[in-house]
Amino acid sequence: MGDYIVRATAAGAQIRAFAATTRDLVERARAVHDLSPVVSAGLGRLLTAGAMMGSMLKGEKDLLTLQIRCDGPVRGLTVTADSKARVKGSAIAPQVMLPPNALGKLDVGGAVGNGILSVIKDMGLKEPYVGQTQLQTGEIAEDLTYYFAASEQVPSAVGLGVLMEKDNTVRRAGGFIIQLMPFAEDSVMNALEEKLRTMDSVTAILDAGNTPEQLLEILLGDLSLEITDTMPAQYYCDCSRERVERAMVSLGKKDIQEMIDDGKQIEVKCQFCDSVYYFEPQDLAVLLQRAGTAR
Repeated sequence: MGDYIVRATAAGAQIRAFAATTRDLVERARAVHDLSPVVSAGLGRLLTAGAMMGSMLKGEKDLLTLQIRCDGPVRGLTVTADSKARVKGSAIAPQVMLPPNALGKLDVGGAVGNGILSVIKDMGLKEPYVGQTQLQTGEIAEDLTYYFAASEQVPSAVGLGVLMEKDNTVRRAGGFIIQLMPFAEDSVMNALEEKLRTMDSVTAILDAGNTPEQLLEILLGDLSLEITDTMPAQYYCDCSRERVERAMVSLGKKDIQEMIDDGKQIEVKCQFCDSVYYFEPQDLAVLLQRAGTAR
């Protein structure tokens, strides 16, 4: 079975939980952007979180953006997701190479460094919701755990992982988000904290052949876990020539005229899937007319 997300409740709905396996979509991102192993791990974790957080959106047209701007060598990561758990992402510096960290693992925290995590939810209102928090470790999961507590006031536990093969392709990827409801009892919180403290890593659990359902069983099986549904997740970019044309028209007549005067073919590359769209001067003349009527 391909990538998918499991949604569940536990402890009589005192807990809501999400778990995902995302190997295919993270591998797609790695291949599209030719990511180094450490950037595959960092962007892969953010893509996994984005897919799960996208599945939390209520409206069919709602969109979520996770954006990290940082002072580490990767400089920034961006992921967007919709309510169908379709995600896409990019890294400013996709081929950063770093030695392993003190634990012998990919040094995502070193690649990211210090910075800001922004969570932007476009739910069709006049202005999107924007929440921002300081990065805590740069390891992504801890940063999102802090974001949920500080910005949304929802006590949460986030676990994310990407395991690479020796040939630098993705072997396993996945994660979980567990959230306590406001009425959660202390005994439930204590039991969950103990389980999180003693559990193995996400990638170790998945690499042992466990599914997202079994991952949640390990975490919440003692708390009356109830799986509510599953949904597919995928790397999906909705770019098109038409969308690129609309973006170019929005530049305005002056900029389009300058491109025409240059007399050269224009190349526009999508930051998420690397699709390339070409515009000849005669194509730009048509867009110039559209820009004129748009004003």
